[in-house]
Amino acid sequence: MRRTVWIWIFAFVLLPLLSFAQVRAPGAREFQITKITRNLIPTPDYGIGAYRGGTNNRWLEVEVEFNAAPEWTDELTLKYYVLFSGRLLTGEVTHVNILGGPNRSVMYVAPVALARFGGNRTLLPNAFQNIAVQIVQNGTVKDESSLTHTTGQWFAALSPVSGFVLNKNETPFAPLYWDRYAQIKTPTH
Repeated sequence: MRRTVWIWIFAFVLLPLLSFAQVRAPGAREFQITKITRNLIPTPDYGIGAYRGGTNNRWLEVEVEFNAAPEWTDELTLKYYVLFSGRLLTGEVTHVNILGGPNRSVMYVAPVALARFGGNRTLLPNAFQNIAVQIVQNGTVKDESSLTHTTGQWFAALSPVSGFVLNKNETPFAPLYWDRYAQIKTPTH
């Protein structure tokens, strides 16, 4: 009988308490970038109107997969650095209401910007020398990763060119894949 009582105490009192305790290994990070991918993709065709984009007009899509250890995070900023034709294109996106576990973020470079900095050459995914992403929370870099494994902050010595790396809501991809990416903070005016 005593054994049964202890089993009940463990099952209904101690076990639930243990599940709420978050044990982190020493050196474990709250946020960790797990993967960076780049793709050249066409403008989405919504089948509206007679105009169809050119077949050579492709966007650079940079997708980042990252893990969040906290159950919820109110706000994170991801900073993107794209080294293309010797120019460092930069942009950032602020995500809100980030659920713990695996998440994704995405940014784009428009075809006109690729033509401008690429000299109207045909583009292949390897035309981009490197891509780096930082996760920033309250001004502190929580994690950083590069597409090509290089030393940290290789981009710090380069002059940034801002305004060409766009968040999803600034592109024709805005209405697509709502459940794939972390929510983007809406600008307040």
